[in-house]
Amino acid sequence: MGVVEDARLEGIDLRAWAEFDAAAWTSYPLLFRMLDDAALAAVLWDRFLSSSQRAVIAEGLDVGMEQARSLTSLLAGLRELGKLVPGFQQRERVAWVRLGEDLVAGASRVSPVPVEVDRSSMHVAFGVLGAFGFTAGGNSSPAVRCAQAVGGMGGRFLQVDVSGGAAVRRVAATAGGPAWRELRSRYAALVRYLTGAAVVPERVSVQAAVLMTGVGMLAGRLSGQRGHWQQAAHMPAFGAAEHFADARARAVEAVGEAELERVDLEPVPFTTAHPHVKGPNDLQASLMAQLPGLVGEYGVGITVIADGTGSGKSVGALEAARICNGACGTAGLAWLMPTTATADAAWEMLEAYVRAHRPERVPVTLAHSRSRLNPAYTDAQLATEAAGGHADPAGALAALMPDGTRSAGTPAPGEVTSTGLDSGVPEPTGAGEWAAREVTAPEGFLRSQDAALLAQFSAATVDQAQMAVLPVEFSALRLLALSGKTGVVDEAHALTPYSHLQLLRLLGWLGSMRTPVVLLSATMPASTGSAMVTAYLAGAGHDPGRLAAADYASAFPGWLFADAATGTAHRMEETARIRHSRAQSRPLRMTMRPVTYRRLGEAVRDVEPDERLAAIGRTIGQVAREGGCAMVGCATVADSQDTYRYLRRSWTGDPGELMLLHARFPGWVREQRTGWVRRALGPAGPRPDRLVVVTTSMLDTSLDIDVDMMVSDLASIARLLQRAGRLARFRLAWRNTGRRPPWWNAGHVPHLTVLQPLGAAGATAVPAEWRTVEPAFLLHATAALLQAQNCDLSLDVPGDVQDLVEQVHGEHSLFADETANLRRLLAGHLERTMTEEHLSAVHLIPPHDRVSALADLHRQYLTADQAATRLGTLPRRLLPCYLTAGGALALDCAGTHLLPDRRHLSPRWVHQILQHTVPVPAAWVARRSPRHCPPAGWDQHPLLADVVLLPAPARDPAHTEHYGRHRLRMDNELGLVHDRLS
Repeated sequence: MGVVEDARLEGIDLRAWAEFDAAAWTSYPLLFRMLDDAALAAVLWDRFLSSSQRAVIAEGLDVGMEQARSLTSLLAGLRELGKLVPGFQQRERVAWVRLGEDLVAGASRVSPVPVEVDRSSMHVAFGVLGAFGFTAGGNSSPAVRCAQAVGGMGGRFLQVDVSGGAAVRRVAATAGGPAWRELRSRYAALVRYLTGAAVVPERVSVQAAVLMTGVGMLAGRLSGQRGHWQQAAHMPAFGAAEHFADARARAVEAVGEAELERVDLEPVPFTTAHPHVKGPNDLQASLMAQLPGLVGEYGVGITVIADGTGSGKSVGALEAARICNGACGTAGLAWLMPTTATADAAWEMLEAYVRAHRPERVPVTLAHSRSRLNPAYTDAQLATEAAGGHADPAGALAALMPDGTRSAGTPAPGEVTSTGLDSGVPEPTGAGEWAAREVTAPEGFLRSQDAALLAQFSAATVDQAQMAVLPVEFSALRLLALSGKTGVVDEAHALTPYSHLQLLRLLGWLGSMRTPVVLLSATMPASTGSAMVTAYLAGAGHDPGRLAAADYASAFPGWLFADAATGTAHRMEETARIRHSRAQSRPLRMTMRPVTYRRLGEAVRDVEPDERLAAIGRTIGQVAREGGCAMVGCATVADSQDTYRYLRRSWTGDPGELMLLHARFPGWVREQRTGWVRRALGPAGPRPDRLVVVTTSMLDTSLDIDVDMMVSDLASIARLLQRAGRLARFRLAWRNTGRRPPWWNAGHVPHLTVLQPLGAAGATAVPAEWRTVEPAFLLHATAALLQAQNCDLSLDVPGDVQDLVEQVHGEHSLFADETANLRRLLAGHLERTMTEEHLSAVHLIPPHDRVSALADLHRQYLTADQAATRLGTLPRRLLPCYLTAGGALALDCAGTHLLPDRRHLSPRWVHQILQHTVPVPAAWVARRSPRHCPPAGWDQHPLLADVVLLPAPARDPAHTEHYGRHRLRMDNELGLVHDRLS
């Protein structure tokens, strides 16, 4: 019989199963599941893939677009073929006894070994593809590469051992006799016939194979959902052809329900898309005028926008992405940020941008480790769940104060509350806000953490993207998600050498997949920007040696576009650049004051006049007396706690006017305070008459806030300039508006005071705790730079920024060899940099042009938890809780919200628990005892299994808990307090 006969009703044996419903004793035919995968892959090709991704696959296969679609569907359809072996079919006895006698007899000589379905699918697909005419040779031959793609759809690429596990004799010994082999061949031939994959490709590029694997992964996830196959399992029996027709209709529905269809945003005027600006500035106008012609002539490329803080780089990036998407065949945008706080801000900006186009429905997702703690992102989902009758028995939606009361930061839907900081700034959580966000709020499938990047528009931390170039499970799915839309890397300079190398590798892969990229930075050294452009162009196929001799440094301020076709750098027109620089010009004074660094210790300790704490108190005294808004940027959390305690004891104003904000508050507190600061100090917020925010680096980058005065611990010049980007940020927009304090006269120059810790010898002495934040060399070099200016530097922003950054962070720093101490520090800095780069390179997947077998992408076995995107950032979640008189653990001192000890928790309970956790270094809780373990029912929950408890008696909430030498306690006012026994 041929495939035409096999496609008819009762034309082929359908008793081999892929899914089994034990409750109903119903099995789902394996052939139908294979056809479901093939149909979904075809619909994903039509509705999810961008035209640029389709072109990369077609070019990589050297076939026409229609055949590329069919081949992609064929490989997806073979994903489950490895289940047609005795080892799998015997897993369900009821389904096994229903098989034909020939199959049962053909399994008698098969060795009873556990079946790894992905490897089994790869091995049997290798033989099937060879029978179809796919060339079987080396690692890059079509049969080997496509078989690896089939096996890789399970999550990881495996090695095809052509003369071993994939050999005909070996497959026959493990996958059944002739009857099994014949049925597999007929199943595969049917999938090929129904998908129309008639052409045999003569080559398969690495990029095409990775993208096809990603499509197969996604198709498998959708078809594997119980609701997708169970409905078809209970329908009247169909032949293969009839089922495939039905599968295509169900696939359209499944892709639509998963919200994966790409949508074209309707064009709107500039001021509609960006209502917070009056019109494009010179840099934005230059991009909008020049870039369409460049992209239209040369195609895809990488754009670098280098401009001062607060100058509108984000708007420029949105316009660049719009232009690139329109001309390059991509659809959507992935906005990548260095931290969770800045990713939250980027999500709000991106969500508002999409809504401004008034689409009927376009989800905008947020992807980072703490996205569930963002109330603006999650509360709509929880409110919907509550409305559906899935109320939490404990009423856990409300974030709790330790005493059991509702926090002001998580009001009920429709409720508008004050933050309690005496400014009258409301939380935007009314019903109108939820209704407006229904257009962009993701539902269902895109809500899962590892699927969020698949949305057409997403904001994420950059490490979510870096995972695409680490050997972790489903890394191909991340590359699929990123390659179909424009990628924006914001604050591109703000990465350690370890992370920077990962970003370079990612840029190389995106360049090879013809993905537009936009880099944004206010303080990026020219060498760093050039390295990123070079990595992208090398991925696009240009010779690295020739690229090294080219100049890819962007003028500051300005923009550069390097096209992937020729590798040529196209720059902003010089007249417009100068005009923009002059229009954005604002003065800044940076003064360095020597201080003695000493921890506060006892709250009542006398502080000497030359100490760091005393200098902070004197500097912000004017704000305390006369009003205004100030920010104190501290090097560490412990320093911020000390500073707050010291200022609080002499503070005579309203207690709510002195705020502490750092990363070691419970999640709901941190999110509440960060959101309040962003609104109160933002461009439209009702600015407080007086406010002092004591913080760490949380407010340094990409937050649109403005303060009148700033004090900072010594940091690198790049960080100081980024921090200064919040100082008088709206100076030009607020000119003559009366929004400044009385002491801010017409000629006032914004002033950043930098505190230089001195040692006994009178030289810069960086505290040991600060060296984990930034390399000591950068702090010493910055101090030397300011000392060379008599510790009082007057500069023009943005005109003087690039020169200062190059002097400390550039390849040829003027201070690198000035003193023996700096030479020693530089040597240590370079050694650590090389160590970080080596460690990073050890884990990275190879560049696309160095991949032979696809298994090279997963030579190491790393899980998402093990794969570090930054050194030292594998934190544990610490959950403060309280031991009641009855011996139970609760989230509050009153004991009204007990920790649930059950395996199945509602999303509202999980959200509530996570809202109360605090991220801490794993070393702090490494020596934990049984009382620090979470309830046993959480041991299999992906988000709660690794939680570590911080229990305290309800009668003594200030209790200190010991974890070996580390002592931790949760203070309601200071957050998590940590010290270490010597």
